[in-house]
Parts: sequence; C-alpha cells; structure tokens
Amino acid sequence: MRTHSAALFALLIVAGCAAGNGAVVKGAGPDDLLKLRDGPGLEHKILIGLPDGTRLTRGGCVTTHGKVWCRVFLTDKPSVSGYVSAEYLAHR
Repeated sequence: MRTHSAALFALLIVAGCAAGNGAVVKGAGPDDLLKLRDGPGLEHKILIGLPDGTRLTRGGCVTTHGKVWCRVFLTDKPSVSGYVSAEYLAHR
C-alpha cells in the first residue's frame, strides 16, 4: 500500500507541474531562500536565492534521485530561469 501512496503522491506533484502554470515560492522560511539551480538536482550550481512569495512561471518537471524538480522562470523577469524543488512551490 505504501508504494501505491508514494506513486500517487509523485503523480499529483508532476501533474501540478504542467508547463505554463503560475507558482509562488512557499516554505523556504523567513530566514532562508529557495535555491534556483542551473539543473535539476542538488549537485547543480546555485544561480540565485528566491524568498517566499516570489512569483514564478512553471516549465516542465523531472524526477532526479527521488525528488521532483521543476524548471521555472521568474514571472517579473522571464530571462531568469532554472530549477527548483517542487516541494517549495504552491499554485497561485
């Protein structure tokens, strides 16, 4: 049963990562920033830090090492893009 629950959870996250969806950074915390990386995974270079409330446009999502990463573009500056962990994104 656990396997089914985990698979359903992963499917729901990926379904919410449909390209073009608006998102906002949520859960990084008041004293931390969500790292925008140049690739999908912790081993990729950090480009910038994004505070809670940053508005993003979501691209596609991929799973790397069991974690879902979404390509995002800053809504107010679309030329800035990279990957963030899907667990810190909320729909807007």
